[in-house]
Amino acid sequence: MTARAFVLDKERFSPWRPLSHVTWRYGLCLVAAFLVSLASALAQSPVPGRASALETLIIWLPFILKGFALNLLMSFLAMGLATVTGVALGLMQISLLWPVRVPSRFVTHLLRNSPWLVILFAIMFMLPAELRLPGGFRIPLPDWGKATVAFALPVMGNISEIVRGAVYSIPTGQWESSEGLGFTRSQTLRWIILPQCVRRAIPPWMNWYALLTLSTPMASIFSIHEAVSNAQAGMEAAGARPDLLFPFYLFLLCLFFAYIYPMALWTRRLERKYAL
Repeated sequence: MTARAFVLDKERFSPWRPLSHVTWRYGLCLVAAFLVSLASALAQSPVPGRASALETLIIWLPFILKGFALNLLMSFLAMGLATVTGVALGLMQISLLWPVRVPSRFVTHLLRNSPWLVILFAIMFMLPAELRLPGGFRIPLPDWGKATVAFALPVMGNISEIVRGAVYSIPTGQWESSEGLGFTRSQTLRWIILPQCVRRAIPPWMNWYALLTLSTPMASIFSIHEAVSNAQAGMEAAGARPDLLFPFYLFLLCLFFAYIYPMALWTRRLERKYAL
């Protein structure tokens, strides 16, 4: 029997992490596909008096990028809202009071297990067009604002579960030691437990931000002028030609991939760094 039989393989017993399979080769393959699509668009026989697919894409490029900026704005605001409310909901889940703990668990499971598209439809039709405050003040609530709230809700439920799991992953000996030193439960949570939870929660938090950003094109269903909706409007304005579909949609794919892919690689490094 060799000495290797007594060596514990940490990678073999570590939990499965999907981003550990992400490499730079996927980005290279996508860039190659985009270049092939451009070459295919250029190789098509041009029609006199009509712009080619590549020229049409270049014309509508600023309009599409303007829509992509709205995608990013919605993702930033939704993630901020989901983080604040999700952390509060997660702390309510570990409360010692059952009237606080049970409803928060119900809300968490409801949001985590509901389809994003159903939540989007519900929020878009339930929220009013403007909020009326005491004193006659009115705050307009545009469609992209409603969509931002809708995207934040399912992420809030998942962040709540991340917080609950991170707190329970801390060894109970630290709670007992803090109690022995005279710390109250809130002091232990604030000064000892939560600082350790932050680094454990960062990789899944980044994963959910990436998923949230990729879900924002669903707002195009309600004609919100984000990237996909603007690309479709550009194609319709150019005559709705079939040869525009592949270059336009592949450009959208590359656009989102170029934004998400470095984040996925960074998350992968953090997963390795903070692996338990």
